[in-house]
Amino acid sequence: MGAPANRPPLNATFQAVNASIIEGLGQLAGYFGFSKVMGQLFGVLMLSPEPLSLDDLMERLGISKAGVSTTMRTMEHMGIVREVWVRDDRRKYYRAESDFWQILTNILRSRELRDVNQALHVLGDSAERLQEAIPDMEPEDRQLAEYYLDRLSQLQEFFRLAQMLLMSLIERAQDQPGTEHARRDGLE
Repeated sequence: MGAPANRPPLNATFQAVNASIIEGLGQLAGYFGFSKVMGQLFGVLMLSPEPLSLDDLMERLGISKAGVSTTMRTMEHMGIVREVWVRDDRRKYYRAESDFWQILTNILRSRELRDVNQALHVLGDSAERLQEAIPDMEPEDRQLAEYYLDRLSQLQEFFRLAQMLLMSLIERAQDQPGTEHARRDGLE
């Protein structure tokens, strides 16, 4: 498999569609709290029939090699892209994960569920500290502490529901056909 630089340029329609998708994925990534570059890199890889090197990615997006490398390591850790081997080439090449259920599962497990669990931990600790301090409080402070405890309880209930929904989504995604890594896609 040769380097993608040997490909002829895309016609004007492909160029416009390619640019639109890459820009759109960059904006979508930003909406979900990821960097715009992360979305753009995923878009470039997703639209490429062959794996791309760091140099290819740098050239296509006009960003520094260090920026590409750092972002690719993050994306690889998240399971959004994976490094692939290209015969007779020592450079690192990457391919986008094509199983979107797998991507969803990876992101929900590595980021969203972790954040919800952390919020539950903080809320639980705060409620416990407040509960322990109530006996030593003045009456007006006790009343405010009871109000806080009620609000903390509501927040805990909300985050437990979020935790349950995330776990349900993760389990559902894992049950989808084809949620094994996309190495079976035959492109390598």
